[in-house]
Amino acid sequence: MDRLEQIEKLRERAQVTYDEARSAYDTAGGDLLDALIILEKQGKVAPPKGDGYYRSEQQTVSEPVGEDEEESDKRRKKAEETNSNFKDAMDKIWKFLTGLIKKGNETNFEILKDKEHMATFPVTVLALLLLFAPWVTLPLIVIGLFFGFHYQFVGNITDN
Repeated sequence: MDRLEQIEKLRERAQVTYDEARSAYDTAGGDLLDALIILEKQGKVAPPKGDGYYRSEQQTVSEPVGEDEEESDKRRKKAEETNSNFKDAMDKIWKFLTGLIKKGNETNFEILKDKEHMATFPVTVLALLLLFAPWVTLPLIVIGLFFGFHYQFVGNITDN
């Protein structure tokens, strides 16, 4: 880029007259950035916002300019709908899990030997034992079968 093009670019970027741009360019020894800093110190160019810096290349802004209220409302409604759908899904999961635990507490796991009740406890306890200590629970159940133990699930019959 020759001298004339650089001065013209400085003039456009700084929004100053050609003479001011040429003078700053000559004072800076042909460096556009230094020329822009000189013009800024002279008060002819406003400093960048937020104590930022200048770039020598042009940037484009990709933000939506002049977004109307309709688009904003659509985006807000979509976000609310998504939030509502998530809340509904979490409510359904919560109801399912609480119903499952309630059913597990109402149903018992009985251990029998020769038709005599040896132990009874809720299925929820069995599920927790199988979940957290399967290396103990499963072998005990299998060994119990070899020693003549029988297992059954007994639930309360209720009208739901």
